[in-house]
Amino acid sequence: MKGFEKMADVRQLLQQSIDKEQANLLAILQHLVAFQTVSPPARNTAGIQDYVKQLLEQAGFEAKSQPFYEQDMLVSGKLAGSAPSTHNSLLLNGHVDVAALTDLDNWQTNPFQLVQHGDQLIGRGVSDMKGAIACFLYLFQLLKQADIHLPGDLLFQSVVGEEAGEAGTKTLLEQGETADFAVVGDTSNLAFQGQGGVVTGWITLKSPHTYHDGNRVNMVRAGGGLKAASMVEKMPVIIEALQKLEHYWAVTKQYPGFPAGTNTINPAYIEGGIHPAFVANECRLWITVHFYPNETIEGVTQEIEDAVIAAAKADPWLKDMLPTFSWDGDSMLVDKGEVFPPLAIDKTLPAVQLLKQSHQQQVGEAPLINMSTSVSDGGWFDYYQIPAVTYGPGQMEQAHSDNETVQLSQLLDYTKIIADFVLTWCSQAKS
Repeated sequence: MKGFEKMADVRQLLQQSIDKEQANLLAILQHLVAFQTVSPPARNTAGIQDYVKQLLEQAGFEAKSQPFYEQDMLVSGKLAGSAPSTHNSLLLNGHVDVAALTDLDNWQTNPFQLVQHGDQLIGRGVSDMKGAIACFLYLFQLLKQADIHLPGDLLFQSVVGEEAGEAGTKTLLEQGETADFAVVGDTSNLAFQGQGGVVTGWITLKSPHTYHDGNRVNMVRAGGGLKAASMVEKMPVIIEALQKLEHYWAVTKQYPGFPAGTNTINPAYIEGGIHPAFVANECRLWITVHFYPNETIEGVTQEIEDAVIAAAKADPWLKDMLPTFSWDGDSMLVDKGEVFPPLAIDKTLPAVQLLKQSHQQQVGEAPLINMSTSVSDGGWFDYYQIPAVTYGPGQMEQAHSDNETVQLSQLLDYTKIIADFVLTWCSQAKS
């Protein structure tokens, strides 16, 4: 790959192969869709990850797998470059878990059988995000077939847990996997996307005493004499405080690329009480908080705690039994909590500029650069100080939907763009 002419020949060969052998792309995607990796319930990805690891090894990657949760696996691999100390490395990341089928009756095909109608491919996960995983694996296959050797390292992560807030990507980055730049191939319709952050938390009201519901009459009638309250009935005090703070945030905070008011506080789930023979002695509220890239988890959660405590202190019952808080978590399924850090895009980075160039050459126009109102694992790269962008095929409208679709032509475009970017970025000397 030395010299402009040879590089141009390599690019042309690879681009032609992507179109010519697209049946192999479809075959990989067909295999991926057939694995029923819905989350929840999760705990079902060992089979698909074995398949991914096998394809990586066939493409010349040094691949490893490790247990995550029971019957769930994480896979990562490296295609070692010929001059990794002096040339850029690139990490491609994606998740193989897919959204649960809550609307199975609306599907017109078997969700786990890839169906093609012209340019449309139908199946669970084709947009979110087995389509991108298939493109990556297909590209690796073609690199091997063409005997292309990159100067810089090419790394790949196939993770699980993204759909349920489980820290698959975080786990691999914690272990030290890194690169000079990362592309998270999650659903973005070929736009460059950053994101805000998300943290979940529990707010708990707990009475110091538990009462039979026969005592309620003395709690509510004039002169009853029993200073006590149902925690279920007191939770609206907390919810009202959250609504006021959410409104205040909407008025006072903004961030470029986001619709005003994207920083929301969602009271998502509530539980409490023992059974109807008791006055509810406890009530717990599960909330989801969206915040901007220029904010921190510690900052926004402190604002929430301050607002809620102030409301509780103004209530004659709650002032003596203030609410408690529990934030974040590594799994929505295990510890009922999640964190997705924010991802800001630095448009001036050389990698972003080169990826933009690769996109424009293939599509004919510059990519949109925007901020997603949803979240993906992309934020973990920013958190571990690895420059990154979320950039993948598929439309957000199709993610999690019944009869989920993606365009084959878009998958081919994406593969060509990533192929061009891999050749360019991994052949450049480190700055």
